[in-house]
Amino acid sequence: MNMAEDYRIEKDSLGEVRVPASALYGAQTQRAYENFRISGTRFPRRFIAALGIVKREGAHTNAELGFLDGRLADAIARAADEVVEGRWDEQFVLDIYQTGSGTSTNMNANEVIATRATQLLGGSPRVHANDHVNFGQSSNDVIPAAIHISARTAIHEELIPALEHLHGALAAKAREFDDVIKSGRTHLMDATPVRLGQEFAGYAQQVRRGIERLERASEELAELALGGTAVGTGINTHPEFAGRTIARISAALGLEFREAENHFEAQGAKDAAVNASGALNTVAVSLMKIADDLRWLGSGPTAGIGEILLPATQPGSSIMPGKVNPVMSEALMMVCARVAGSHTTITICGSRGNFELNVMMPVLTQALLESVTLLANAARAFSDRCVSGIQANRERCRELLEKNPAIATALNPYIGYDAAATVAKEAASKGESVREVVLRRGLLPPDRMDEALNVRSMTEPGIAGR
Repeated sequence: MNMAEDYRIEKDSLGEVRVPASALYGAQTQRAYENFRISGTRFPRRFIAALGIVKREGAHTNAELGFLDGRLADAIARAADEVVEGRWDEQFVLDIYQTGSGTSTNMNANEVIATRATQLLGGSPRVHANDHVNFGQSSNDVIPAAIHISARTAIHEELIPALEHLHGALAAKAREFDDVIKSGRTHLMDATPVRLGQEFAGYAQQVRRGIERLERASEELAELALGGTAVGTGINTHPEFAGRTIARISAALGLEFREAENHFEAQGAKDAAVNASGALNTVAVSLMKIADDLRWLGSGPTAGIGEILLPATQPGSSIMPGKVNPVMSEALMMVCARVAGSHTTITICGSRGNFELNVMMPVLTQALLESVTLLANAARAFSDRCVSGIQANRERCRELLEKNPAIATALNPYIGYDAAATVAKEAASKGESVREVVLRRGLLPPDRMDEALNVRSMTEPGIAGR
């Protein structure tokens, strides 16, 4: 291989660096690429787009403020827009396990945009990565801003719509199953009757609450660190740079952002990201409960609970013919486990805001955006391929309910707790219904049995016999 044909020589403050001839990036990116060959995991697409948005709108602002020639600023903006569109994703080569500020990736963006802008200008004048593309900025305010931009847009464009979709599917089942009366369960043991629709309405409300938590967390992400530059003081940037650039970002994305109230908080801490991760973790906890409940309710078909019938999406065994498993629940549960683990990662990252800068932002970014996307994709798949196709097994619900000794709870106002407990125990030990035991013992006259053991009324507030 002729190395002279495949590489070019770039220079930075540390000296000469050999960079692939076809690369749009330069010396600083190449050094970071060689230093951090760790996982092969790169920043998500949405984060790269957010970097491009900051650089694009920043170039327009700097031209407006008189710091960049209009022609040069336009070339930078055009190049940055290509980054936003994903045209140069292969040029963003750096591992997420890198410098904790994300400086390497900020320079990756600066170098790619500078080289491409120079090409758009026909090779002259040469656009400088630091002096032009990064003017009025620092990695220390750009990377936090891009985290908030990418996470807030992902939550609103991916996750909330997916959860709204799931909420709608669960609410529809709650209405469909409102007349299905079944055994309640606490501690995995039989409890007083509930309606299947009530259970599904509870699941729907969990999802609704999750959406509300995400909306509140997203409001904190609306604050951007732009304008703080190196340590939060705003050195080397115009006092109006952040406000004007953020207004442009808001207009471009159709989502409101604002300058951070305190730049030292915005750069030294990542509390808003940790809080957003907490909301994601809560959503994961909710979805784990829902997925696991549906898995248990559909267990069987002969030796399980079997009160609902889950859609058969694929054969469940390589050896047992006819076996069908609750695979959509299992996939969602694994996603929830991953999100919970990522929340721990993000928590640790957030705790490393040493003095004026957090130094674990790259992996925080990757974990946060991965959680949003995983939850969004899994929630939508679960809605469409599981929830929407669930059927109530009405016969099984009736069968188990009739044998449920907890129905004796409704007898408390009629015969007292102690007598009702004796009835429940006898029904359970002899495999009889509560009704059969009460009649045999003569504890209530037959004409009051229907009133006392009206299972529908047991699923609503009130005291029987009063």
